Amino acid sequence: MKYNISGDNLQVANVSLAKNDIVNAEAGAMVYKSGNVTIDTETKGAGKAFKRILTGESLFLTKFKSVGGSGLVGFGGKIPGKIKAFELKKGHHIIAEKGAYLCSDSTIDIDLKTVKKVGAALFGGEGIFLQKISGPGTVLLHAAGDLIEYNLKKNERLDVDTSHLVAFEPTVDYDIRRVGGIKTTVFGGEGLFLAQMTGPGKVVLQSMTKQMLMGPRTSGGTTHSNMGKNQAAGNILGGVLRGMSR
Repeated sequence: MKYNISGDNLQVANVSLAKNDIVNAEAGAMVYKSGNVTIDTETKGAGKAFKRILTGESLFLTKFKSVGGSGLVGFGGKIPGKIKAFELKKGHHIIAEKGAYLCSDSTIDIDLKTVKKVGAALFGGEGIFLQKISGPGTVLLHAAGDLIEYNLKKNERLDVDTSHLVAFEPTVDYDIRRVGGIKTTVFGGEGLFLAQMTGPGKVVLQSMTKQMLMGPRTSGGTTHSNMGKNQAAGNILGGVLRGMSR
């Protein structure tokens, strides 16, 4: 897939298609297209469609094909943020949060990744299911705000607010750990649990979240600190419910 990314915090992926080239995208991601690019929808089977719903994506993938010559398509996320490209070889994959997928080569496979560890499944904020995105090909993910990347060495650990996790390589161990004691939990503003990412491998984070970008909805607002305190009261069940409702 030939592409370039334009913009700063409101980025658009500009994809160039040769004759008969096909690119898949999340429904509603298109910003513009040239007139000779056709649009179709596909589910890749009932099983795939059901798995897409579980991972927070729409029921259908949108398929764009350039007919009669070269064409252009532009894709953007539904919230302000950055776009990150992953070049995946055959047999290689990444794990992504629900809702992160933007577009990809038609050769990319998107499947369900079940969180095996009980702590990560119950308290991870993403629920039981994540996305497994496999090559060969190029996939573009969209994140809120700016992107932060870390390449963890073997046994090196990074503790992350679960809502700021975008993607990670399969070599990274993903689990959830409790933050401090009761005092830290209630008054620290960081919620009950953090994602514990242990290397080796790459971890990609987002500086904002969808909830933070929505801005104040109550007199107390929805700052990072306020959200953490709210998490402290109901994160145990909320982790599952938020994950299943996205």
